Amino acid sequence: MGTFLGIVALLITLVAFIPLLGMLNWVAIPISIIFLIICAILKSDTGKTLCIVAIIVGILRLILGGGIV
Repeated sequence: MGTFLGIVALLITLVAFIPLLGMLNWVAIPISIIFLIICAILKSDTGKTLCIVAIIVGILRLILGGGIV
């Protein structure tokens, strides 16, 4: 279950890479954080890793796109 949540978080983050959908990162990051907490409760190492990657990629995309100044 945790791996599935991590994959979903990454997919949401990857969709935000499509031009004009960068605002989706503002939704993807909190969702990834919630999924990270769930994966921590479930003790799923793979899920936690995927969620952390999704959070980092989302934040970097916001920084590069000018969403976070």
